Amino acid sequence: MRLIRIIGLALFLASFALFLSLFFASEFTLTKEIFSDNVKPEHQESLLPVMESLSGKKFDTSVSFSNALSDAVESVNNEFRQQQQWDKVIYDDYVGTLTKISLTGIVRDQAPLLMILIFGVGALGAFMFIIPKSSLELPGIKNNGIFFHALNNRGWIGVLIGTLLIVFYIFLYFYDAYIVNWIVLVEPLKKWIDPNGSSSQWFLYGFLYTFAVVVMGVRMIIKYRHSRYQIFRTISVMFFQLALAFLLPEILVRLNQPYFDFKNMWPLDYDFFDAWHISMLTTAGGLGIFMFAWGITLFVIGVPVFVYFFGKRWYCSWVCGCGGLAETAGDPFRQLSDKSLKAWKVERWLIHGVLVFAVIMTAAVIYNFITGTSSFLGLDTYNHLRKPYGFFIGAIFSGVVGTGFYPFMGNRVWCRFGCPLAAYLGFVQRFKSRFRITTNGGQCISCGNCSTYCEMGIDVRWYAQRGQNIIRSSCVGCGVCSSVCPRGVLNLEMKDEKGRFGQPVLLGNNVESN
Repeated sequence: MRLIRIIGLALFLASFALFLSLFFASEFTLTKEIFSDNVKPEHQESLLPVMESLSGKKFDTSVSFSNALSDAVESVNNEFRQQQQWDKVIYDDYVGTLTKISLTGIVRDQAPLLMILIFGVGALGAFMFIIPKSSLELPGIKNNGIFFHALNNRGWIGVLIGTLLIVFYIFLYFYDAYIVNWIVLVEPLKKWIDPNGSSSQWFLYGFLYTFAVVVMGVRMIIKYRHSRYQIFRTISVMFFQLALAFLLPEILVRLNQPYFDFKNMWPLDYDFFDAWHISMLTTAGGLGIFMFAWGITLFVIGVPVFVYFFGKRWYCSWVCGCGGLAETAGDPFRQLSDKSLKAWKVERWLIHGVLVFAVIMTAAVIYNFITGTSSFLGLDTYNHLRKPYGFFIGAIFSGVVGTGFYPFMGNRVWCRFGCPLAAYLGFVQRFKSRFRITTNGGQCISCGNCSTYCEMGIDVRWYAQRGQNIIRSSCVGCGVCSSVCPRGVLNLEMKDEKGRFGQPVLLGNNVESN
């Protein structure tokens, strides 16, 4: 079994190395035909003089080619701005489009084979490494040196992975032309789902995201196989990510319907009330109107009802894609969450500040849609609200920091400090819910497993030692604290609201009933 694991690890690392090497594996040549076929006629006259020097010239990397294109387009736009010819400024993304079409080489010619070698062999290697562990170790969580491992405690492996993730997210959001080789790599899968479609950085991201959740979900099931709750919860997030978040929206597009993730909702889906999104849904016929009504119903009625009966775990730990990635791919880093009081104070200010920002921005967007204006309380809605939110919250916080900082700050950085939907769910859970984690302090041996593995930075042991209910608004009900408790002190329960607050601390088993 150990040999199988070693072979599996070698296969996975080889496939990962091949994936990274493809970043440098193509050439790029802009031809007159590509230029004329993909640049709008009204832009060709102004762009042709600066593009002629690039025509026919070979570039070895996407970085050098896209930078040359970007400089050419920007030089033309700067002239228009200096002459105050604002109507002639070019906003089309010709850099990404031309970079993708100008690509030649092994990635373009052998994309299906490379997909199999990278993702097929990679998944096989990962499973060969993960599955045999079930026969080598007994079920249950063991504190076998997680704080002395180069991956799990900000060691060189963790720093390397975190750096790669941060760089990838920066490229994804701001320099998508740089990763065009990887975008073309998944083109066969996109064509298989939608023959008329074309791969983009968002399709690449969705596929990689889903791949990570599914593969690491198997690891999660093996690791927590002693807990039925963890097994079912992991299967749930795997299903919702694969079926509802990745496949169904792509199938809808193939059927000429709007792209729609039925499990995503405002305020996490912060552009739900944007004019373009409302128009897209309401002009798409009955299904589009149903999508719009579903989205409103989900956060207006669904959230309070489901949180009342099940706590915020119904979404954050069973459905949400962000939570799904955190619980699977991010599980090796859950112990890195800061449990200090200072971190808790920062958490409360940040996450509720983002929620307030989202509410104000949404109110402005709805006001603009109804009135047909572009400002709100004297502020330009796009430049002062929508654009800053998209950049700082939608890209930097939720993407670059939210996932890239897994190996540095734990797997729930975004969920804990930034997600406005988590803040909304937390409000309801804190004050109007049947859900709580009950404790029995008389059985607690203060081993600290519960606090160590709490991804939300809750000092669970503090509550367990006193026999107090855990009703923190930040708790996502993942149940790992209960799963790693050797004494069965912690239990996720849904009871009547009476007794959640203000009850005396009960210790031990000798408690007189009232």
